[in-house]
Amino acid sequence: MFRISLIMIATMAIVGSALAEGYRSSSATGAVAYIISPKDGETVQNPVKVVFGLSGMGVCPAGLQKNNTGHHHLLIDTGLPSFGDPIAKDENHRHFGGGQTEAVIEFEPGTHTLQLLLGDHNHIPHFPPIMSERITIKVF
Repeated sequence: MFRISLIMIATMAIVGSALAEGYRSSSATGAVAYIISPKDGETVQNPVKVVFGLSGMGVCPAGLQKNNTGHHHLLIDTGLPSFGDPIAKDENHRHFGGGQTEAVIEFEPGTHTLQLLLGDHNHIPHFPPIMSERITIKVF
């Protein structure tokens, strides 16, 4: 009886782990997100046009599940979120679920960080995550 219980616990742990990882969309090998503009270290004037780049995968609106696609999320003045949960939607986590590849944003004057993170149809980062380098801009 003890041996059966241990086998059941181990099986449930393996299945649970597989299910937890299973709801994340796979990313294409070699896919890369990047910020085309502005450039890292650039000083810019409001409003700021931010242009998103993606290679190795396609852009698709949120809600549509297609292999090797996703939509952009722009992280402003914040770190990376949990990769297993939907990306928050607030002033620091801007969603572009319509499939947009650029945005015009009004920033407070000062120094800001920007980073792209690709989300799947449910706003969950792919596995492995597709994200840009974090850049720093100065806005006046």
